[in-house]
Parts: sequence; C-alpha cells; structure tokens
Amino acid sequence: MLGRKKKPATETDRKVHDPKAHDPLRRLGVLDDEDVCVMLKGSKMVKVRSQRWRKDRRLKLLEDCVTVWCESSKSSRKREQTFSVTEVECVREGCQSECLRRLAGLVPESHCFTVVFRGARKSLDLCCPTQEEAQHWVRGIRLLKGRVANMSQKDKLDHWIRGYLRRADQNKDGKMTYDEVRHLLQLINIDLNELYARTLFKKCDRSCDGRLDHVEIEEFCRELMRRPELDAVFRHYSSNGCVLTTMELRDFLGDQGEDASLAHAQNLILTYELNHWAQKNLFMTQNGFTMYMLSNENDVFNPDHARVYQDMSRPLAHYFISSSHNTYLTKDQVTSASSTEPYIRALNQGCRCVELDCWDGDKGEPMIFHGHTLTSKVLFKEVIETIAQYAFKTSPYPLILSIENHCSVEQQVVMANHLQSILGEKLLKQPLNDQLKDLPSPEEMMGRILIKGKKLSGQLGKTDSYTSFTSSSDEESATGGGMDKGSIKKDPGKPVSSKQSPELSDLVVYCQSVPFHGFEAANQKPPSMMSSFSENEALKLIKDSGKLFIRHNSLQLSRVYPSGQRLQSSNYDPQDMWNGGCQMVALNFQTPGEQMDLNQGRFLPNGRCGYVLKSDFMCHPKSNFDPEKTGGGPGHIPTQLTIRVISAQQLPKIDTDKPNSIVDPQVWVEIHGVSIDKARAKTQRIDNNGFNPRWNCTLSFQLQVPELALVRFVVEDHDHTAKNDFIGQFTLPFTSFRTGYRHIHLLKADGSSLSPATLFIHVKVVRRGVPIKTVSERVGKA
Repeated sequence: MLGRKKKPATETDRKVHDPKAHDPLRRLGVLDDEDVCVMLKGSKMVKVRSQRWRKDRRLKLLEDCVTVWCESSKSSRKREQTFSVTEVECVREGCQSECLRRLAGLVPESHCFTVVFRGARKSLDLCCPTQEEAQHWVRGIRLLKGRVANMSQKDKLDHWIRGYLRRADQNKDGKMTYDEVRHLLQLINIDLNELYARTLFKKCDRSCDGRLDHVEIEEFCRELMRRPELDAVFRHYSSNGCVLTTMELRDFLGDQGEDASLAHAQNLILTYELNHWAQKNLFMTQNGFTMYMLSNENDVFNPDHARVYQDMSRPLAHYFISSSHNTYLTKDQVTSASSTEPYIRALNQGCRCVELDCWDGDKGEPMIFHGHTLTSKVLFKEVIETIAQYAFKTSPYPLILSIENHCSVEQQVVMANHLQSILGEKLLKQPLNDQLKDLPSPEEMMGRILIKGKKLSGQLGKTDSYTSFTSSSDEESATGGGMDKGSIKKDPGKPVSSKQSPELSDLVVYCQSVPFHGFEAANQKPPSMMSSFSENEALKLIKDSGKLFIRHNSLQLSRVYPSGQRLQSSNYDPQDMWNGGCQMVALNFQTPGEQMDLNQGRFLPNGRCGYVLKSDFMCHPKSNFDPEKTGGGPGHIPTQLTIRVISAQQLPKIDTDKPNSIVDPQVWVEIHGVSIDKARAKTQRIDNNGFNPRWNCTLSFQLQVPELALVRFVVEDHDHTAKNDFIGQFTLPFTSFRTGYRHIHLLKADGSSLSPATLFIHVKVVRRGVPIKTVSERVGKA
C-alpha cells in the first residue's frame, strides 16, 4: 500500500472534522456577516471618559463570537479586558451618553457609540477612526446579541461547551489528552470520579492514540450531558422507548395540564424535532423531547402571561405599579453619582414611577441630587430629556414622575417650562373628564406622563395665586410627622421653600401629594389625592389596621419609600407592602438582592408592562380582607404546593480565581406572601458538581392566600465555614406557575440571564383536596 495517494477530503469530511463547521453561530449565518468579519479582524478606537481622558484601545471579537477583547498598552505593561455580548444591555449610536454629550462638537458624533452593560459595570464610550467602522461595531454587537438571545437551549449548550473546549485545549492542536479533559471537567464545574473519567475517555478514544479528536470530543461531551432524569420521563410515555408517537406526546401534554390536542402535539414535533425522518412521520425522538423540555414553551412561567393579558380598564388604584426610589442614584445615597443612566435602566425594566429630587442649581437651572450629601448633581432638564426619550419604549402605560420639590418658586417655574416644552403632548395637564368618581385607568392614559407632587389649594385642575403649603418635600410631610426622622432630606443650611408656583401646581392632576392624617380623614378626600409612607409607617398601618389600609388603597394611591437610615441604598421587603394593597412600593433599583428579585418577579407577568392587577378582594372599598388575619376570610383558598427539585444543569463556578474549586450546590425554595404563608425549605447539598447535580428532593408548602404569593428559587454554593455564595435565582408569582415537569432558566444577581444554567423541577398544586393540572406521579425518581 506504500505510495498510495490520500483520497481528497470531501466537503462532508471537512464538516465532520472541522469543529467550526458545527458551531451554532456558524449555523445561524453569523460568521458570514460583514460586520462580524470586521469585528473578528479587530479595530483601533479611542476609549473616552472625559475631555482630557482619552486612551487608545484595540477591540477584537474572539472566535467564540460572543467575547470582545479590549487591548490596551501602557509602557511595557500590557493589560487586557473582555466583555460578553450577553452582558450588553444596548448599544447607542452617536453621542448618547452623559460623557459623550458633554463632548458634543469636540468629537465626531457619527464616529462614536456607547456600549451599555447590565448591572453595575460602567458603560464603554468609544470613538472610531471612521463612521463606517463605528457602524460595523454597532450593527455587529446588536446582531450577535440578538442571535445569541434567540438561540435554542441546545445551541446555547453547544456554544457554551465549545467555549470551554477551546480553553481546555491548551496546545491548540484541536485534540485533547486525558490531562486536558480533566482540565475541561474542572472548567465546567464537575469533579468526576477518576475511574469513571478514565473509562469514559477510553470509550470515546476510538483511535486509541490517547487523544480525542473533534468527533470523539463530541461523543465525550454528549455522554457528559446525558439527562437520565429526563430520559426516565420520556421512557414512561414512549411505548417502545425510542420515540413518542403523536398520541403519546398528547398524553404527556394532558398530564402537564396543557393543550392536549393532536394539532398541538404535531406542531411541537414540527418545531422541536431535528431528525428529518422522525419529523416526517410525526414522531418525537429523545433529542427532540429534550429540545422541547428545555425551550421557553415548557418554562415554569406561564407564556400566556408574557403578554398584557389583564384587564387594563380598571381604576389606577387597582394595580400594583412598579416604582423606583432615588432613581437618579447609581449606588449609595451618600457619595454615589447622580446620572440619567439609572432612569434609562429603570424605564427599560418596566418601571412606571420614577423619583426626581429637585434642588436649586446654578445659572437658574434646577438640579437633581440627594440633598445635603456628597452625591453628584445632574441637570433636571437632562433627566426630563432622557425620560421623554425612554418613557414608553418598554411599556405603553402611564408613567408617573414623583417630584420631591426643594426648589425656589423661580426655579419651579423653570421646572414647569421644561416639563411642558420637552414632554409636549405626552404630559397630562388636564383631567380626562369633569367627573372624578374614580381614578382613570392605565388604558385611558396610555402614552401619558403624570406629575406627582404638591398642589395649591383649589379645585382639581385649577390653582390660586402663590399659596403656602406645609413643606417642599413630599416624604417629609406625607405621614403627618409619624415617619422616620432619618428620611428627612432637608438641608439645614438652606431655608425650605414654603411656596409653590402655579405653573408647577397646574401640572399635578391625578397624583396630588397630601399628608396622611388617618383613614377617616383620607376617605373624605377625592381619589386624586394620595399619601406617601415611610416603610416603618406603612408596616405599622398594615399590622394594626390592615383591613382599613386595604380599603383605603382600593380608592386612593399610596407610595411607600425606604427609610433614610438605609445609607447604602438597601431595600426593605416589598411583599409586606403589597400585602397591604399599596400600589407604588418604591425600591432602589440600583441595589440588587432579594428585594429586587421579588420586584422583578411581581412584575414579570402582564407583559412586564409595570402594571399588575390586584386580586378582586383587594379592590373593594368594603373589603374584609386583612393580610394579618387570613383564616377563613376573603382570599383564603387553602392550597398545597408540592415542588420536587430534580436536578440542575450547567451551574457556573463562583470562585473563578481557583481553577480547582467546584461548587457544592443546594437549592432553597421560598414562599413570599402574607405572614402565615411565608416559608422556605432547602434541598441537601451535592458535593463537587455544578454541571449536572441531582437532588430528587420534594418540598411541600401550605398557602392560605396564593393570589399574593411569590415563589423564589435560589441556588447557592454550600460553604461549611462561611456564608453560602449566591449562584442564581428565579422568582415568579404563584398565579403564573405551571404544573408538571418544568425547567427554570436561572438569573444572575442583577436580573440578567445566567444561560445556560437551569433547574429541572416537578410541580403539583392541590386546592381544597382537588388536584389542579397535575402531572402523573407514576414516573419513578430518576
């Protein structure tokens, strides 16, 4: 056989042995895109922070088509920094950041763009040599961001594992030795038994040369990513263990409590089955079943609630309204920066009530900042311009501007002029009708911006001449002196204005701030008048007079804000306030944590529009519901919620500085609701496995008022000597829960996706002894 020529490699051979040919992004056509090709080649740019601070940078998209490498050099020392397109919230063209706006005229606007990140990471302001180069990067990042977001869970997993394969292949020869495979296992967060790892390696090493080529690596990874617990569900419904017929898939859907029609089952096969033969014959293979089970269509969150599905024609007081406190701050309320960026982020999250603390500024222009602190200042005009641009990009329903007015009469006039000239027709300046029996509905006020603030004495929509009022600060006077002294924002070195301009007063229509002097006095006031409460004052009213507070909040709006003692901008538990029917439960959106997880969960349904309809028993002025006394009263529907936490998939490392560190995950399931319903329970921990840990742990909860309950899943890395580290979470209302076998797509601390990390659970709900859409429990524990 010596001298025999090698057969030329066919296109099929090249695809089999070329790892890039299998890349999900290549299948999506991304690598042939002109913009992406420019990014892969790399570009020289200037990073800008101020007029003086400008540094040369080279940005290059790495071959994973997700990571951008930012190179800088200073003398002989080289540094590098990366970011993922999955971390990018948006890309803004031109001078659309605070930094670049200040440099308008000094830099060519068409050459500039800003990369805005989720969470606390600072935005990246960049200036390219040409307009074309800037456009390539703007379009390219947007394209990659959209394509990655729209990947199937299988493609996300493929792409995720390929990224680690590239890192584990230390000599970059496209093959992997056993030592490189062990390195890969550490990277993907799994500590396999040595004997099992070697056995699996030998099984896949079909060439017997001690190295795995691309095809053998694929086989190794497929073995690692097997889902025995999911296979058990499949086999239970499959008569032959190989495929599901349309009828068998329909049986499964029926047990899940979903549309069990043949048409729906056939549609799922056509959507998720990858095998052409099976698809043509309307069978679903095990791979197709896995694809479906990991898709958003099988998510624990009801997909029908991902759109606006609630009645939006009820009075404003009948809705919980997503609300922000100290919206202008980037971090703490003592030393952090004031900026327009937090307004953009809050509005993009569906927030419908933002706060503006207004003080006299230089040159006659009002400023927004936290009074008598070291926080920086931002122009009132800039904030209003930002609000005008972003007010209705996420939600079409009314936006409320909560004005904390500390300004002189002269600068109040400037504020009123800016509001009218910048917001234009969006600003609501007159009542919708003369009869004010109830507040108007979100539907009636779509696309309108409402001002919440003090109003001069007189009829609704009318004003007298300059008239005194108790205080310029809504939060100081709201509760008639019964609030936390720590929350007073008064500047002792400056006299507090006791007058208000008619121009600003005229703009307050349906959200007139008034002190609260008890329920009897409040009931005599029109629904356009509302009060604000410190967290402690609101909590006391809920504990002592819960029923009266519910009735009050069925007619009038209430706003709750954090205590001034929260210097680090921490948050209180919003669930207590929702239990009392309070609509505007204002939180520091800039501070991630459990409280913001709950807020995100509360406003997850109804299309994330920022308005969620309260339960009927909270919307009647004669309601007998008391959140502190729920036994047998309205809203009392005894419900048993049983959750089996089965497994997790692809949990990330926590301590990335220690390559040998592997997480020991455990899962908490928490119920947040009325006092009697609050509960939490946990699984056991699984040692040294964040890749595919399995618990099969059943947790059960008794709910008295399920309509108010939120369910929060938290995954932690167990630690014997210190506090457990947070890995990921997901929170949703009980009313949006789906029963059966479901996947939960976990979120990071800042609320962004932790893809591809998931939990696999089984949910069963029983009300008054009757199962509601439960799945057959005949499937044995995997």
